[in-house]
Amino acid sequence: METNNLVKLSQWDALLLEGLRALGWSDEVVLRRVKEADLPSDESMYHFDYQELAAFAAAEPETFERAVKEGYAIKYNTVRGIRSWIAVAYGKEPELVLEEGNESVLVVLTPSEKERLAAVLSFGWAIREEQAGTLYRIEPIQR
Repeated sequence: METNNLVKLSQWDALLLEGLRALGWSDEVVLRRVKEADLPSDESMYHFDYQELAAFAAAEPETFERAVKEGYAIKYNTVRGIRSWIAVAYGKEPELVLEEGNESVLVVLTPSEKERLAAVLSFGWAIREEQAGTLYRIEPIQR
């Protein structure tokens, strides 16, 4: 997936979009229901307010449609945001490492999950294989 041509979403808008996809909604259903502001209330730990996504979609309809249909990259990731994105998008509970200077996220991913995550991550993050083909560490690129 060519990441240079993907639209950029805020980490929060990406989480909101993935929250709707986690309901099993197709791209067409997401686009229609967000446009109509026909959105569920969220009872998850995130307490997503999907009306925020509807407001974004109304303000930037082309950007939102491209993000849904073609994919997106996140403008700026945080380590906690990456953990949350993986939890919402993949239904997995990654390990959050908050040791100062070694902040990272550890998670088991399939090859397709890893590829999609790599396309979504903002500049400055790397995915490193910890165990052959299964366990990955997502961490800031050290300068």
